[in-house]
Amino acid sequence: MIDALSDHLDRLKAQPLSALAGNRLDRKPLAAAGWTVDLCRHRIDYDAEEALITWGARRGLPKAIADLFSSATVNPSENRPALHWALRAGSPLDGDAETVRQSLVAPLDFAAKVRSGALTTADGAPFSAIVHIGIGGSDFGPRLIADAFQAESSKAFDLRFAANLDPIDLDLALDGLTPARTLVIGVSKSFGTEETLYNLARARAWLTDALGERAGHHLALVTANPDRATSWVGDGSTPHLFDMPLSVGGRFSLWSAASLACFIAVGPERIRDFLAGAAAMDQHVKTAALDDNLPARLALMDVWNATGLGYPMRVVLAYARRLRFLPTYLQQLEMESNGKSVGPDGTAAPLTTAPAVWGGEGSIGQHSYHQWLHQGTQVVPAEFILAPDAGGDMDGKRALAAHALAQAEVLANGRPLAEVREEEPGLPDAVARQKVHAGGRPSTFLSCEAFDAARLGALIALYEHRTYLAGVLWGVNSFDQWGVERGKTMAGRLKTVLAGEAAASDPVTAKLAARLKASL
Repeated sequence: MIDALSDHLDRLKAQPLSALAGNRLDRKPLAAAGWTVDLCRHRIDYDAEEALITWGARRGLPKAIADLFSSATVNPSENRPALHWALRAGSPLDGDAETVRQSLVAPLDFAAKVRSGALTTADGAPFSAIVHIGIGGSDFGPRLIADAFQAESSKAFDLRFAANLDPIDLDLALDGLTPARTLVIGVSKSFGTEETLYNLARARAWLTDALGERAGHHLALVTANPDRATSWVGDGSTPHLFDMPLSVGGRFSLWSAASLACFIAVGPERIRDFLAGAAAMDQHVKTAALDDNLPARLALMDVWNATGLGYPMRVVLAYARRLRFLPTYLQQLEMESNGKSVGPDGTAAPLTTAPAVWGGEGSIGQHSYHQWLHQGTQVVPAEFILAPDAGGDMDGKRALAAHALAQAEVLANGRPLAEVREEEPGLPDAVARQKVHAGGRPSTFLSCEAFDAARLGALIALYEHRTYLAGVLWGVNSFDQWGVERGKTMAGRLKTVLAGEAAASDPVTAKLAARLKASL
């Protein structure tokens, strides 16, 4: 860690977390776009916090924010700006950013027509099923939106997803559906993603077997490479084609036509609220000073914990059924963006970079990995998210909130041996010692008063900005993914090995491939 912070880190490492938190109770929580964030349960005090914010300013956070929203080149690997924020802008922009903003007009109009019945199947009936085919950034975001608003989605559409190369994934997605009533949506920015093209080819064959030359009317393709998509269709049929702008990275693309299936099922009006919530977070990021800037402060805390204190992981605990897919979404957003050790100039990153991110749904996780969080030998900072619905059973909502608060308190304060013996007298010593909680586990607490589409949009935008700003602090480019690309290249080579057409260059791979050939 940089010298300006090392004295603070050394001074705070051994101090009790409960005492540090108690001394920060007078600090008001951070707030933006309907979300409140409390950072008092971290191994930091006011002096260290001030030094950390000053360090962030010197590392260029204000300039990074200005560069993002001025369409400057923030993705040097591809010599591009990152314009995902333009998709949710509420008013006209300049240049390429406006072109990106306008790319939403066609898919939202298409969605409205499908929902109203103005756009029908090849035989003039309403569509009743949608199959979304994509992977990675073309799957996680739309799946999160669809699941979050499943209860409010139109019951007229059976929405299903297929992402995996395993054939059973598409088999299950198509099971029981009628081709004549199904719209298949394929999403691939490059239109070269193997998993997506494999599933899409099978789904198109399923449509063609039933509909013949009319199958193209039941196919919508979302891509930044329309020429390749048109060539792939190849049979003269005309699918519905929608743009995914080149300057919008795959894992930042859920605001785009990549979420066309959600536009239809959830409805354009709720999607517009979703976009407006994200725009409100954008406005906060652009205008708030660093000490009040929610994404910047969370990015700084990520560096403090992962780089300064050496915590290799962060767990996201979503105490909301609607957010149960959020940890999975964040794994790609954060770990694909910042899981790097080399900076844009080709030199080693100056700091230890991003932690592993994982998590799940509260309170379900309490009956699983929370045991490890409380009493395991590793300290993992936790991120609690409480997002109650406006309606619903009050007893259940209070119980869920109580569980979230309890978990955060015990993780921080622990349970000393003296307390165990006082509360449970007569326990054998060995049992009493097993009930001790060490505590000292930091946590962040995010909450909103009433969860809706705008709050979801704001939350995702918050995490996007946090990820980008953390990448700036760590000295990496958050908008490329060379590690992912290498794996794709190697898989292509090894398919020829498994087919017996080539030999593996690695002896262990050759041994494993020989064993697998018998079943392939």
